[in-house]
Amino acid sequence: MFERNRSDLQEKMSVAVRLLLDDGSTVAGKLHVPASRSVFEVLNGPALFVEFEPYEDERKFVAKAAIKAVTLLAGSRPIELTQKARDMDGFDPHVVLGVTVGAAWDDVRAAYLSRAKTYHPDRIQMADLPQEVTAYMTAMSRRVNAAYGALEVAHQARRAVPKRQPEAVFVSNGRH
Repeated sequence: MFERNRSDLQEKMSVAVRLLLDDGSTVAGKLHVPASRSVFEVLNGPALFVEFEPYEDERKFVAKAAIKAVTLLAGSRPIELTQKARDMDGFDPHVVLGVTVGAAWDDVRAAYLSRAKTYHPDRIQMADLPQEVTAYMTAMSRRVNAAYGALEVAHQARRAVPKRQPEAVFVSNGRH
């Protein structure tokens, strides 16, 4: 009887590659790897076979011993999340929280709570995620907190401004 193990239940991603096989032939297609692992980890792991789908053929398992070289094809590299976090140079708290500039304070707070729950470190603490994803989630958690802090300071400053009484346009001398 066939039993599914944990690795069969993992979500997989496809990576476009060209394989050079030990017989000298090359074949292009998609290498299927678990989303939580890199191609390097899969190729150097303990399994004897890798799941490969040639572009013009059916999906099959290829023996790692038969692979001489693997070349990642253009466009196959996933976005590096650490680079994406670093690329967000222009820190705009409204963009980070996804609110407009003139949004009501209740909307800002609701957006903050939603984003804070999404990126909170406790959500990813027990998950077996790649280091890159963990670093990105942690950076985003910091950015969300910083954005809310910046908007909160501005909100409190607006509330603290004392309301001045309008000056009278005309003052009578009073009656004698």
